[in-house]
Amino acid sequence: MSEESIIRFAQRMNQLPPYLFGMINKMRMTKRAAGHDVIDLGMGNPTDPTPEVVTRKLCEVVQDPKSHRYPVAAGLKNLKREIAFYYEREYGVGLDSESEVICTIGSKEGISHLCLALIGPGDTVLVPAPAFPVHIYAAIIAGGNVIRIPLAPEELFLSRISTMCESLYPTPKVLILNYPHNPTSIVANEDLYREVVKLARKYKFMVIHDFAYSKVTFDGYVAPSFLEVPGAREVGVEFGSFSKSYNMAGWRMGYCVGNREIIEGLAKIKGYYDYGIFSAIQIAGIVALRDCAAEVEHQAQIYQQRRDVLCQGLERLGWAVTKPKAGMFVWAKIPEPFAKMGSMEFALKLMDEANVAVAPGIGFGEEGEGYLRLALVENEHRIRQALRQMGKAFRNWSSQSSAPAGTVENLATAADV
Repeated sequence: MSEESIIRFAQRMNQLPPYLFGMINKMRMTKRAAGHDVIDLGMGNPTDPTPEVVTRKLCEVVQDPKSHRYPVAAGLKNLKREIAFYYEREYGVGLDSESEVICTIGSKEGISHLCLALIGPGDTVLVPAPAFPVHIYAAIIAGGNVIRIPLAPEELFLSRISTMCESLYPTPKVLILNYPHNPTSIVANEDLYREVVKLARKYKFMVIHDFAYSKVTFDGYVAPSFLEVPGAREVGVEFGSFSKSYNMAGWRMGYCVGNREIIEGLAKIKGYYDYGIFSAIQIAGIVALRDCAAEVEHQAQIYQQRRDVLCQGLERLGWAVTKPKAGMFVWAKIPEPFAKMGSMEFALKLMDEANVAVAPGIGFGEEGEGYLRLALVENEHRIRQALRQMGKAFRNWSSQSSAPAGTVENLATAADV
């Protein structure tokens, strides 16, 4: 008779489902270890280099022994000041760098820690869905109840928020927004933010806006900051990240700006959880904000070109695709006759038979089922290769099933993508 295990996890662990992206990543790594060339369109993990001026500054500062001491948890004074300059320059928003700016170890960590500061048992959080997992599970880990609001056109979306606030007691405490949106790439305008601020004041909820893809925009679209709207700073905060525009994902550097009371609460939590970001990285971040506007614009152009190649290729494969105006992803509905597989089976089968990794829509919640998220991180040559491999797999699948008339013919063009 075996002894009962002494290992007992906290109750909150029962609320966390298996992390589907971890399963996809493990399978990708296993196949690569076996010698397969897997083209990764699954994770939004930039493959392009960090601007040279930034890495050069890092190498310079890292030689200074002083940079290896514990940093200030809330961020170096000069970096916070540079973030404030950046917001004034880009959005016309004046921030007090001492009380309205804080640095975080990436925006994901920042949002998670802020949820611990704002949310507890009995609190309700509204999250548009489908959603990037941390927007849901950071609140759940903190003890809150999450209500998903299906993404919809502006008027209907706002109406759904109002309905939730009218029907719940106590009313929701936090609304988490994310524009440009991950995974769908839906974008927002200032009118939406104005209405959100009105609702926040009326129903007394706070707003957390994840603005990680602020500068990855296409076709002339300019993403507005939530803080540009009058009154936004009274009801919420905005998170930004160096990961995407500056190709600094592994550097783990982000920030939170806005309401000073919320910033103070985040600082208090961070004081117990971490010692902040390595000082040399923070100083390199100053250089990124100050000197790399041209590189940021160029990187957005690269993603736009990759978007065009991927969308055109998917259309030639018979997929109906809407070109995103922003973000690092294409959100694509799985076409017939393959939709019946479900997004998880489709993604695993595609990895197994085509050596192409994609993110299944179910990983972003039940509202994402039937869709795939394809990242724009590989170069154009690799994207074309992925499309060819996908096309061959689709032809094989179609020949093995009772595909509707014309489907195989549409897929047959894949080899020419």
